[in-house]
Amino acid sequence: MVDDKICIGCGTCINMCPVGAISFDKNGKAKIDPKVCIKCKTCQGVCPVSAITIKED
Repeated sequence: MVDDKICIGCGTCINMCPVGAISFDKNGKAKIDPKVCIKCKTCQGVCPVSAITIKED
């Protein structure tokens, strides 16, 4: 999940996602496609503002 109040739209998570599960929404904030996400938590680790939280099911 991406907290769009914290996300600065830097694109780091998009560039680091190994499966291409992240894109920008119409407001320039990151969004994660849960159907594509493999929950590797790479995006969570590289986000400079800690806007991403990946929860295990």
